[in-house]
Amino acid sequence: MRKFLLIGVVFLIIASPQLTAQLSKSEPIPIFKNDIPREPEREFQFLAFFLTQGVTSNFYPQNSLLKGQVIGRMFGQNTTSTSDTLTSAYAEQRLLPFFIYQPKLFNGKAILRAAFEIDWTWGDVAYGTGGNFGSAPSGDQVNLQTQNVELELRPGNGWAINLGLQRMFDSPFNPYRTTVDKMLSTGYRLGYWGTEGVGVTVRKDADYYRFKAGFFKLYESLIQENDDVTMGELMYEQHVAKITRVGLSANYVRDRANGAGGVSILGQGLNATQLNAYNGTFKFDFGPNPYAADIVWLGTFFSHNADRMMGRFFGGGFFNYNFGKADVSYSGNWETGADISGYGANLNGGYRYGQTTNDVITFDFIYASGDDNALEDKKYSGVLTGNMWASPGNVFIGSGAYLLFPHGNVVNRFTPLVSDFSNMGYGLMGGTVNASYDVIPHKLNTKIGGAYAMSVAKPEGGGANLGTELNAKVSYNFGPFMSIGVHGAYVWLGDFYDSSDDTYGSDVNGVYNDDRPLNPWTAFIVFKWLMF
Repeated sequence: MRKFLLIGVVFLIIASPQLTAQLSKSEPIPIFKNDIPREPEREFQFLAFFLTQGVTSNFYPQNSLLKGQVIGRMFGQNTTSTSDTLTSAYAEQRLLPFFIYQPKLFNGKAILRAAFEIDWTWGDVAYGTGGNFGSAPSGDQVNLQTQNVELELRPGNGWAINLGLQRMFDSPFNPYRTTVDKMLSTGYRLGYWGTEGVGVTVRKDADYYRFKAGFFKLYESLIQENDDVTMGELMYEQHVAKITRVGLSANYVRDRANGAGGVSILGQGLNATQLNAYNGTFKFDFGPNPYAADIVWLGTFFSHNADRMMGRFFGGGFFNYNFGKADVSYSGNWETGADISGYGANLNGGYRYGQTTNDVITFDFIYASGDDNALEDKKYSGVLTGNMWASPGNVFIGSGAYLLFPHGNVVNRFTPLVSDFSNMGYGLMGGTVNASYDVIPHKLNTKIGGAYAMSVAKPEGGGANLGTELNAKVSYNFGPFMSIGVHGAYVWLGDFYDSSDDTYGSDVNGVYNDDRPLNPWTAFIVFKWLMF
């Protein structure tokens, strides 16, 4: 036996070099016949939204200096007005790139996001600096605008902490983990707050509830002075049934900036009369006197079948009450400038009659209280929104209207007739009705819609009827998130615009236009692609 073991050992010693050499020349022995290499986990991710559209309309800013971005209320101080002799025709383009870095070192618990914006009108300028320009021959424009730069920490168990310049949306859902459609159908639908802001938010997302607490700095002037604007928010949503959710919210703004800061030379806050005129918000107009304002929003909201796939019927709505006080200093003596008390409400819903979420009939009703005597009684009974502190501070683009209320197919010109719920403080009552149909499911879609609005309080010299809109579209999907569409809309203006108080716009010589404006219309073709 020992002899055989000795012979075997000797054989292995002699044969091992030859065997090793032979194996080194051969292919590796596969573990499985169909072994597939595992894809490495990505630390860096790039997404982008691309939009190009050609537009024609009968409205445009009359001030020749406003060639770039134009935001705010039509017929407002952005000088946007209608014409029966001139027709605007232009093409514009937008790219929104998103960069996401998620290092494996932290195992998904730390994520850095940065979002930017590059906009221009075809053939505008080149070799310059500034946003919303840069497509003339040679290009070479410094035009990168920062939207978001924020860090998300995920300590676990559904918690998320977002820190930095981030989306300041009035929906209970995380804006970085939720589709736009859901953000526009839940909470306050970006009608009160729908912009970017710097601050910190803490979220908890569970199976049957979600919670959000946030703090934002809206303006920081002298760091040693009490002259800032800050906002705090709380929001909670609970599932009360399988597809039905109910929520509560509270917001608080402390404004000590006296109208300073904010949007370039337009300012921000209750005393920023230029921004008020641009955005179509109420003009408090305290003059050069310092003011101190404390404003609270308390609200509730609900949604049912927000994704439109768990049943034929869907809907939602909200009620939000804002109240507070603004004290004004006259030569060092503080007096009541305005007692604030107003509310807004929304009810929306629809019926999905077909196979896809585009086979629907929808309605959308909006109401906002108004004020008929400005501050003669030192009381304001209208609505306040983020448009008092930003431009735009909210984007209520989910109603289906194009001109009467805002819509989302815009690049450099965002000028609806009603750009804010407050409707310059006169209040608002109106809504939309839309019907759409997928001629080819998920490919070819058609839509027709209508909108109507009136003010709660009548302006001096005018009536309550704001106008009636008719709109339509046809769109075709080439593939996932890539589409082309043709859109059109026309508005018959009401007697609200008989009032000279409602036509802030001036002509090229700076003379304010008191004439009744002409009915606005627009038509455009738009190509969109969300790439990831």
